Amino acid sequence: MRIMGRRRALVAVGASALLLAGCGSGPSQVGAAAFVGGTTVSLDKVQQVIDKAVSEPPYGQQLAAQHKVDAIGREAVRQLIVHELLVKAAAKQGLVPDEGEIALQMTKPAAPVPAADEAAAVTQVVARARDPHEQLSDANLEKQLATKAQKTLSVTFDYIALVPGDSASTDPAALRSQAFDITRKFAGNPAGARQAMQQQLSDAQQQASMSGQDPSAIPIHFDQVVTAAQAPSLAVGPVFGVPANTVVAVQASLPQNAVWYVFMVNKRTDSPVAGDAEGAPTPEQVSAIGIRMLQSSIADAGIRINPRYGVWDVVGMKVVPNQDATTGLVVPYGAAAPQQ
Repeated sequence: MRIMGRRRALVAVGASALLLAGCGSGPSQVGAAAFVGGTTVSLDKVQQVIDKAVSEPPYGQQLAAQHKVDAIGREAVRQLIVHELLVKAAAKQGLVPDEGEIALQMTKPAAPVPAADEAAAVTQVVARARDPHEQLSDANLEKQLATKAQKTLSVTFDYIALVPGDSASTDPAALRSQAFDITRKFAGNPAGARQAMQQQLSDAQQQASMSGQDPSAIPIHFDQVVTAAQAPSLAVGPVFGVPANTVVAVQASLPQNAVWYVFMVNKRTDSPVAGDAEGAPTPEQVSAIGIRMLQSSIADAGIRINPRYGVWDVVGMKVVPNQDATTGLVVPYGAAAPQQ
C-alpha cells in the first residue's frame, strides 16, 4: 500500500481533522464529544488525541492520507468514554491502579503497530496518542476487573443459533433483521419464547432421530451455565455484560453469512466459581473482559455521543457511525425497544 508524499499527507491530515471538528452538533452542549453520566468528554480533548494520532508515522499518517480520520475519531471517543466508566467503576468498587505496575510498563518499549489489522492498529495508534499514565492506568483497571470476573462471575442462559441456509436467510442483512425480530419477540414474552424453543427442539430431535442425524447438532440449548474463567472467548461478549432477564442478539464473527445467536440470559451470579478453564486469556481478552464488565454500569451512567462521531454500540462497546453499523441488539425482558 503506497503512502502519499509527506507534504500531501500533512495537507490531508489538516483537512480531515478540520472536517471532523467542524461538522455536526453536540449532544446538547457546545464543546461536548460525549456525555458519560454527569461527566463530559470534551471536543478539545478528543481533537488533541486525533491531532497527535494522525501525526504518528507511518500508520497514523497513512490513515489520514486515506481519509480515515473518522475511524481515529470514533476510537478516541471510545477510549475516553471507557476511561470515564473505569474511573466510576473504580470508585464504586474500591479499585486503585497499581502504580508500581504502571511505572514498570512505562519503561517498556511500545509494541509495533499491527498494520495488517486496521482495527487493532487504530486502537494502538489512539492509545499512544493519549496521556501515557492515564492509558496505562485504564489498562491496569481493566485487568483488575477481568481478574475479579474470572474468579466470581457466571451466567446462565438459553440460546438459539440462526445458521444461514438452515431455516434462516442467507442474506446478511435479512439474517440480522431476523435475529433482531426474534430478540424483540423473546423479550416481549420470555416464558412463551422458552416454550416455543422447547417445542422446536422436540420437533427437531424427532426429525433427527427419524433421519439418522446427530441430535446434538440442533442449534437450541437450555440452561447453559458458563463461567468467565471457563470461556474467556465468551466472557468478552455481551452475554457476560448484560444483567439477568435480558435477550441478546450477536453475530458469531465479522464475515458475511456468519451465524447469529440469540441468548436469553436468565441468571447472573457473582460468587466464587470452580471448574476447568478454557485456557489463560490473551492480553487482548483480558482488556476486553475488563471493558465488558463496565457494560452493566452504562444503563446507570447513560452515554450520549455527539452525532458527528456516531452512536454508542452497547454490544460492541464502541462508537459506530450509525445504528445500522451496530453489532447486535440488547433488549430487557418486558421491553419492546433496544437498550442504548
